[in-house]
Amino acid sequence: MSNYQSPRGTQDVYGVNMSKWHAIEDLIRQFTHVYNVSEIRTPIFEHTEVFKREADSSDMVNKEMYTFTDFGGRSLTLRPEGTAGLIRSFVQNKLYTSPDLPVKFYYVGPNFRYERPQKGRMRIHHQFGVEYLGAKSPLVDAEVIQLGVSFLQAMGLKDLKVLINTLGDDESRSAYRQALKDHFASHLETMCPDCHRRFEQNPLRILDCKVDAQHDAMASAPAMSQYLNEESRAYFKEVLNILTSLDLTVEISDRLVRGLDYYTHTVFEVVSSNEDMGSQSTIFGGGRYDGLISYFGGPEMSGIGFGMGIERLMVAAEAEGIDLAQENPLDVYVMPLAKEYQHTAASLLAYIRSNGYRSDMDVQGRSLKAMFKTADRQKVSVLLFVGEEVNEGKVRVKHIPSNTQLDVSFDELIMQLDHWLNEDHDHSNCACQVSEEAK
Repeated sequence: MSNYQSPRGTQDVYGVNMSKWHAIEDLIRQFTHVYNVSEIRTPIFEHTEVFKREADSSDMVNKEMYTFTDFGGRSLTLRPEGTAGLIRSFVQNKLYTSPDLPVKFYYVGPNFRYERPQKGRMRIHHQFGVEYLGAKSPLVDAEVIQLGVSFLQAMGLKDLKVLINTLGDDESRSAYRQALKDHFASHLETMCPDCHRRFEQNPLRILDCKVDAQHDAMASAPAMSQYLNEESRAYFKEVLNILTSLDLTVEISDRLVRGLDYYTHTVFEVVSSNEDMGSQSTIFGGGRYDGLISYFGGPEMSGIGFGMGIERLMVAAEAEGIDLAQENPLDVYVMPLAKEYQHTAASLLAYIRSNGYRSDMDVQGRSLKAMFKTADRQKVSVLLFVGEEVNEGKVRVKHIPSNTQLDVSFDELIMQLDHWLNEDHDHSNCACQVSEEAK
């Protein structure tokens, strides 16, 4: 049996689905522009230690990474998440020296995780992420959350719930870790193997266990709020106050710890309350991290960010009946009426395209009836018939919406298209000369 199929957990994106991707990506760039967030692109693979840091307890590091040894004997890992590589770049390129903090970045690209494929959860999934680096302030935390929520609302999503928690500073988390170890110690023998590992590495991660989510010990576990020191408590309270002033309703979730070990202080998730989302209800999540920049050799700086999967966004849009597909009709369809006119048609097509109009032509010498059917499927606005009129330096054009047909000279063609299609069309960056062959 041949293996010419896409690997499990991957997909091809084309046609209508590609149009949906473009709609989301266009909106991403609009939002990041108005929030003054710059794009960054980091390598798809990094040295493994960028992601596998010390005694990391996350499932991503322990069970899901695609790691390989290259021809030089180096251990490399396909990017499983966006933050670590971005911070590595931030430190390596000394971007922390910027006089204007925070430095704001966004990224859009593929991540790779070996996990059971589900709707909205693929082994190659694409993520939109935002990171604000170098400034620790409740104002920054609130802005990052607001950016993500506003983006979803602009997509048209309404069934949203914002969950938020704090993991506190190092002192608070240390006290909470010990309280969790004391609590779970007597229950550990009835819990899953991953919880045994998390108990030693980071007991906070036990609270995120999907296997033992209904275990009696989970319901009776102490809450983080009981172990916050005054500084952490005041910081979280200010974040909540700012979110309230932004008219953003949030729900405090004591069990929210997120899936990665580097988070401190504010953590958050935005979930869909639409029942069609099922178990894949989390649309995006993130949080603050105080030690990650210094871990990679940078100064003691804090950062905060989020990541949202594009595939998951599409599932959420579908669940709420939102059609992201964008029609992209042809402006002009060129129809050579005989083989001897094909070269002239090709020259005219290049001329029209150089003036910025989306256009195409028949290249198979098909019948007029077949070409009309193509034009109809492509929702063409203007038909351009290349026939014997070219001997007089003219071409016949038809504006379908108004059912207007006339002959125009080559020199007047673009002016006529502007009149029919876009009177404000900008030709400043176009090569607006028809070739000598077409003339």
